[in-house]
Amino acid sequence: MNRTFAQFLQVILGIVIGVLVTLVAVRYRDSRHINRLSRTDWAKLNLILGIVEKNYVDTLDKEGMSEAAISAALAKLDPHSVYLPPVQLSASEEELAGNFEGIGIQFNVPNDTAIVLEVIPGGPSEKAGLLAGDRLLKVDDKTIAGVKFPQDSMVRRMKGPSGTKVTVTVGRGKEEIPFEITRGKIPVHSVDASFIVRDSVGYLRLAKFSRTTFKECHEATLKLMEQGMTHLLLDLRDNTGGYMDQALLLANDFLSPGDTIVYMEGRHRAREVYRADGRGKFQTMGLTVLISENSASASEIFAGAIQDNDRGTVLGRRSFGKGLVQEPFFFTDDSGIRLTVARYYTPSGRCIQKPYDNYGRDLYNRYADGEIFSADSVRLDTTDVHRTRSGRIVYGGGGIMPDVYVPMDTTRASNFYIACNRKATQMRYASYIFDRHAARLSAIDNYREMDAFLSSLNLKLDFLDFARKRDGISCPEAEWDSTKDYLLPQLRALISRYSRLGENAFYKYYLPVDDAVERALESL
Repeated sequence: MNRTFAQFLQVILGIVIGVLVTLVAVRYRDSRHINRLSRTDWAKLNLILGIVEKNYVDTLDKEGMSEAAISAALAKLDPHSVYLPPVQLSASEEELAGNFEGIGIQFNVPNDTAIVLEVIPGGPSEKAGLLAGDRLLKVDDKTIAGVKFPQDSMVRRMKGPSGTKVTVTVGRGKEEIPFEITRGKIPVHSVDASFIVRDSVGYLRLAKFSRTTFKECHEATLKLMEQGMTHLLLDLRDNTGGYMDQALLLANDFLSPGDTIVYMEGRHRAREVYRADGRGKFQTMGLTVLISENSASASEIFAGAIQDNDRGTVLGRRSFGKGLVQEPFFFTDDSGIRLTVARYYTPSGRCIQKPYDNYGRDLYNRYADGEIFSADSVRLDTTDVHRTRSGRIVYGGGGIMPDVYVPMDTTRASNFYIACNRKATQMRYASYIFDRHAARLSAIDNYREMDAFLSSLNLKLDFLDFARKRDGISCPEAEWDSTKDYLLPQLRALISRYSRLGENAFYKYYLPVDDAVERALESL
């Protein structure tokens, strides 16, 4: 009996031990595989962060980890869905808003010292007394000249909320002058230049699609019409886009009633079609649109609408291929995300967005493959065929292929020209000319006087002497003969920018060596 009872106890003990071992094994397994989660379950991220918070050896930077996790997650989507911390979001919104808060100057940095190119009329700097040509030496007590101070840091130091003060010390001749400037709202213009380029042909350079783009372009075009313009060259080269509604309004000004401008569609966004309402003021005006490999987004919407409706000629090189619709979402800490919610399609049904493969190297590959230099090297997706209103074939696959292709011309870039470009010799020479002729140059407000001033300069000998003495760059006479027709217009443009004519003068004097503009004029 005792023996039987002992055997019974052994069996019971074995069962208990087995159960305990099983429980320990399960607990060990679960400690390694806490909850079985679906690969698409968002709870996994929170679970992991919770484990890290309870078990990590050191103090956690929760804010930094959160921001890193957000950025990494969005990076898995597409190249344009991004997280913007407060500082970046503010700068991004300000760039397109049509105004910013600051002191109201434009400057460049040709030789480790910032030089004022333009004092914006009516802005705080003009009221304080700053002048074009002043050299920026200090902002408050921080020296920014001659110390390789980053240009974006200069901008940040001078910008600030309206009503706040900043002291900017400038060099003017041999004097150092401190100006106390009260910051204010500064208008940001999207039209860089507009003028009659030849006979009844007008030229308008549009830098971006900001909040004020349609108003600026509309008013500038009306003024050109008053001067006799019947055909407009609208330059969207290197225009990276901006607000979609401004592209729609601008296209509406040129298109006929009912013409499709663009449509967009996404997984969670039903198709939305945007059409011209027929109230545009320039529906019958001749139009040529210039684009380049850096024209993107809103620029491509406009160019695609003009091309697919056979409304005008698109000229240049294949555009960038950015056709994603970003919707902003803002958070209470002043950060936000820009999330892709749909794609843009031209009236004929072409998707503007290029493939994501090698996205970051696409422009480099266009140079390497020769597309920038030869139309024969352009890789079109001939399987993605569409037709314009008149039946012309156009291809999808990303970007807008122009009706008239204009290659980049590098044949005129001599060794001397390239060497000068590397050292920004042309820009520093223009600054040097301004120093010598500041009073006269600053007062010029018409092209007749500007032409006379430029003719009074012996640009060839003076520039060659400057390049040799300042930068150690010499130019054989034979090489100058092949360089002068390319270089001299650039020098005239850079010098004239210091006059009251500003950017208009720069483009007016530079256009004679602009292959795309010359091709556009020849085609009229």
